Amino acid sequence: MAGEKVDLTGARETLLMTLYGKALESRLPNSLLQDRFADEAVRRIDYDFSRLKVDGNLGLGFAIRAKTLDVGVRDFLARYPDAIVLHLGCGLDTRVFRVDPPQGVDWFDIDYPDVVALRRRLYPHRDQYHLIASSVTEPGWLAEVPRNRPAMIVAEGLTPYLAADEGPRLFARLVSHLAGGELMFDAYSLFGLRLMRLSPALKATGAEVHWAIEDPRELERAIPKLRFISEVPSYKPEQGARLGWSARLFVGLWKLIPAMRKVGRLLRYRF
Repeated sequence: MAGEKVDLTGARETLLMTLYGKALESRLPNSLLQDRFADEAVRRIDYDFSRLKVDGNLGLGFAIRAKTLDVGVRDFLARYPDAIVLHLGCGLDTRVFRVDPPQGVDWFDIDYPDVVALRRRLYPHRDQYHLIASSVTEPGWLAEVPRNRPAMIVAEGLTPYLAADEGPRLFARLVSHLAGGELMFDAYSLFGLRLMRLSPALKATGAEVHWAIEDPRELERAIPKLRFISEVPSYKPEQGARLGWSARLFVGLWKLIPAMRKVGRLLRYRF
């Protein structure tokens, strides 16, 4: 079978970085994510993944983040079995297959048309699974989404690439359209964005990061319908043993220095 050609640049190309990291972690005998769909996709894509400089530590970091978000989605669906899920900027992430939502849940993956076309070639169809080919910041795609059901909005590796004024506008539009639910995504401080810009993997794509969130309650003030619930650390002590020494040093500093703890974390809101 011929490999799937990809022609992605900038922020779009970063989806190959996260896909490859999750695939690497899923090949480990003690894999946290066990994402066989990601591994199979990497093997089918005709692309030199070595140029992204993704190592085992970065792959594990992606897996921990993805697993935490997966757990949040499952928790919501256990409480609202008639819900919808909006996966913003889904890239090539295989969350819908990892979570495997029950009958009654409608799942929407939203990303650029070329990304959606690639997803269609790589991944199988499933019932009540909908692909929307659009930039998440274009308002028109919301017309395809039901308004009257509980909604779980999840975004992974998206918000830093949005302009600082685009992110709040996007979330305000979503919570105005939907009846109610939860929003969960990864957010980064200004210092976190500086560290991201130094990453060899990010430099390889030429992507730029813009939107920082220092205080999770900033969004409450900008979007009155949102209520901050919690923030989850990027790493947990029990997972540190699986990291290499340099990453363990980073996590040690992260636990000791308050500014480091805001570098990257998962934020959860109710609306």
